[in-house]
Amino acid sequence: MATIKDIAQIVSVSQATVSRVLKGDKSLAVSEETRQAIFETAQKLDYTKHLKKVQIPEAQATLAIVQWYSESEEMDDLYYYSIRISIEQRAMELGYNLVRSFNDLDHPMLDETDGIIAIGKFSPAQIKKLASIQPRLIFVDSDTLNDGFSCITTDFSRSVIRVIDHFLEKGISDIGLIVGEEETADHQTPLIDPRFRTFKQYMTDLNIYQAKHVYIGAFTSQSGYQLMKSAIADLGHRLPHAFFIASDALAVGALRALQEAQITVPERVQLITFNDSSITKQVYPSLSSITVFTEEMGIQAVDLMDQMLKKPTRPHPRMIKLGTELTLRESSL
Repeated sequence: MATIKDIAQIVSVSQATVSRVLKGDKSLAVSEETRQAIFETAQKLDYTKHLKKVQIPEAQATLAIVQWYSESEEMDDLYYYSIRISIEQRAMELGYNLVRSFNDLDHPMLDETDGIIAIGKFSPAQIKKLASIQPRLIFVDSDTLNDGFSCITTDFSRSVIRVIDHFLEKGISDIGLIVGEEETADHQTPLIDPRFRTFKQYMTDLNIYQAKHVYIGAFTSQSGYQLMKSAIADLGHRLPHAFFIASDALAVGALRALQEAQITVPERVQLITFNDSSITKQVYPSLSSITVFTEEMGIQAVDLMDQMLKKPTRPHPRMIKLGTELTLRESSL
């Protein structure tokens, strides 16, 4: 059975730091990067005691967390796991009971909740169904403002533009893209990645977009590996000198393909990925990344729901869009 000591050794921090982070101690002076690494390591080791030990006041209401992934899928995507954990921590700090639903809109306990926070991407039919269960509904990582529901999102557009501008400032204009393709869990709505839209539009505006430099697959490490292998085979010596990669998992696979082909990073090809989970620092060379503040996304969702539940009338829908940071490491230096 995993212990706090095990987590502390892996993350290279003290046991006291691990304990305070897992208990949601906001007064602790520790970086967002370290907090995320601690939660991700706890997940990998199946350490869940921190979710039970938080001391909470008498519950005032019950919130449902609806994850668009199954539990097994979430285990492979630390981005959505981090969002869920931050929602749970903040909800318990405020005294809420919790109901968790993993890719199950028919969960029998959803009808008994006072509000629903839905994580991920949902089709119009799924949004309608959730709203019929509970009109107090907030979405995280999905723009549902036009559907009439509040949401917490990340500023994808400025993130992509920042990456492109960074490469251009370094004199690199042949920039490739490796991106994932998804659909909602009910298979009703294909999802075009907003990072692809921005990449294509901004590169086109600059008159440097080349469709042959764009590779699209699944959001997995194996897909990233296969897509980069295809790029190497297709383009040969015309392989772009830089790639923006839409997730850390894709980037890890792409890096492995480059290394197998003896293409040096960053000397021949520079890489910048997206999300900035702990894995970006566990590979060599370490990966530059757009840092997404998943903990803050969860906190904002719960705080917005808390405000909603305390008002006698339903507030107007709103979008909270969080900025990102470009964190440079060895893969683009």
